[in-house]
Amino acid sequence: MSNNIKWKLEDQVNDYIKKELESLGLVNQKDFNVESNMSDYMKEALKGSAKTKNKTTFGKPDFHIEEYQIPVIIENKLHTNKLIAKNKSGLKMDEKSIRDFAVNGAVYYAQNMIASDKYKDVIAIGVAGESEDDVVISVYYVFGSSAEPKLMSGYTNLNFLENQNTFDSFYEGATLSEKEKHRILIDSQELLKKHANNLNVLMNNHNIPVDQRVVYVSGMLLSMQDVVNKNGVVKGRGLIPDDLNGDQYDEDRDGVLIVNQIKKYLTTKQIPEDKRTLMLGSFREAISLDKDRDELIQLDKKVANLIKGKASVTKQVFIYIYEYVYSAIDGTAGHLDIMGEMYSVFLKYALGDGKEIGIVLTPPYITKMMSLILDVNLDSQVMDLATGSAGFLIASMETMIQDAERTYGKNTTKAKEKIRKIKEQQLLGVELNAKMFTLASTNMILRGDGSSNIQKGSSFDRPPELYKKFKADKLLLNPPFTFEENGMPFIEHGLKFMEKGGRAAIIIQDSAGSGKATKTNKRILKNHTMIASIKMPVDTFQPSAGVQTSIYIFEAGKPHNFEMDTVKFIDFRNDGYKRTLRGNYEIDHPAERYQDIVKIFRLGKAAIRNPDFHYELWNLDEVYVEDLITDSGTDWNFEVHQVNDTTPTEEDFMKTVGDYLSFEVNQLLNGRGEYID
Repeated sequence: MSNNIKWKLEDQVNDYIKKELESLGLVNQKDFNVESNMSDYMKEALKGSAKTKNKTTFGKPDFHIEEYQIPVIIENKLHTNKLIAKNKSGLKMDEKSIRDFAVNGAVYYAQNMIASDKYKDVIAIGVAGESEDDVVISVYYVFGSSAEPKLMSGYTNLNFLENQNTFDSFYEGATLSEKEKHRILIDSQELLKKHANNLNVLMNNHNIPVDQRVVYVSGMLLSMQDVVNKNGVVKGRGLIPDDLNGDQYDEDRDGVLIVNQIKKYLTTKQIPEDKRTLMLGSFREAISLDKDRDELIQLDKKVANLIKGKASVTKQVFIYIYEYVYSAIDGTAGHLDIMGEMYSVFLKYALGDGKEIGIVLTPPYITKMMSLILDVNLDSQVMDLATGSAGFLIASMETMIQDAERTYGKNTTKAKEKIRKIKEQQLLGVELNAKMFTLASTNMILRGDGSSNIQKGSSFDRPPELYKKFKADKLLLNPPFTFEENGMPFIEHGLKFMEKGGRAAIIIQDSAGSGKATKTNKRILKNHTMIASIKMPVDTFQPSAGVQTSIYIFEAGKPHNFEMDTVKFIDFRNDGYKRTLRGNYEIDHPAERYQDIVKIFRLGKAAIRNPDFHYELWNLDEVYVEDLITDSGTDWNFEVHQVNDTTPTEEDFMKTVGDYLSFEVNQLLNGRGEYID
């Protein structure tokens, strides 16, 4: 039960902070300290920074922590309006603001500590409150004595101070910019694509059928995982290359050992039996049926430096994956769709990039962007009815986890509990294709999900109770575009089962919005509101070049009002990338553009007033239009609403005058003009 007694003294704010720190398991005078009870080193760094007029003594922050790699300073004030003083330039650092406001005082101490050359960076925290139920907290990363400190948006409590792991996770986020995080994602994706290509060559050299290759890889990745039960208790270790020694006894063959290890993993994880049976069927067919692959042979040059002597085909593939792909599953790869990347590479060799069967997987930076546009957060219920390799669910899960970690602090007990719930209860995927189902399930299992909510079958045939019980408020889709009306019935079906006010986004051939899907589009608008249409680059799905796509965004359960509901039309054909068969090339600030497009969607032309918006990259008058649509279902694309400015410029005027004078001179020279004196 909360205690809402109004505080009268600043000491009561102090008591609140002590209680919060102690509730995290931190011990007073051991893990944290009050005022002057600090190390001589910190006292020296704070010398001359007292908030008194003469400033001759050392500064005394209300609380400080010296347990971690950089110090933490906490200043608190009575009353929430004493949290922070700012102006258009940033924090106010005059003497009065430093003395009277919590954040300003904490940052002042931090900047003085850095100016002393004893610290390179400091965490400054301001706390202000009226009662236990009315406390505000702001956390800043201070990395220079004069640089503007970085607000750690989303950190509104002290949970990240719980232990070394939680602080390390916070610190990593503080020191990495969004651009750097984006760079890590792209670099990881390119590296994974390189290894997928090498694996394809290795498997091709060993005559492994193309349609088995990605299942082969996903099964081996699963077999490398430690066997862990639902409670997180390790029951056995995963396979390593030394476990595969080329035995020819049937039950000890390398391929059989791998499949048996997968079975052990899935059983211990309590994957439902029907799902387990489907997955194991796919893995057996790809990995253990062909006995010839388990015979000892000469090494392929791709693995010659990794193994001594002879090894089976199975082991050669296994060791390449173990050495070069397994590592891509760690945190540095972000929300990378591992099986999706593999699938895309192998599909390129198998089916002409999947165009014939309508399978084109969405790049991870676009799935991430779409999850942000829908405001996916820690409480979202996210659904994908054409799951593919689970790229959208992975991007959403990553966004939800990040929100949980911002709210509760990375690696904190509360964050871990919430993340477990996200993985087990807040994601739903449906996939008809058996191999894609196996890939999606594996992809999610590798993320610690357990694939509990990946369903095999047609999304149109699932029991309505499944969707009603799930209560989706976010829907993300890239449907198979060979489906009728380019796949628009998928989003109509999903919208029908969403919570009222939920948001849905589909990336689809934009012919669906210009005449190919009028029947479905009209039905959608009778029950749901179109919010936005974002035109994507023509090479988005390279190497399937020439497929023009758009993202359509809807609000569920509210019929479209054609007289009042304007739609946001955004031209994102320049997203900063040039895509080729060999990879993505950054040609025009893609990291910044993908950050900005979310702001443009939310704020329209007002995005230019956002301090983090890169206004120099955009002409918002050209790329953003708000307009009405009709009930025809054929005017959903940007070009229909594009405003062409016909106002003549000075350059137009001068060109017209020049053309006219040239015409007159030509007429005179040919004796056909009239000269009047």
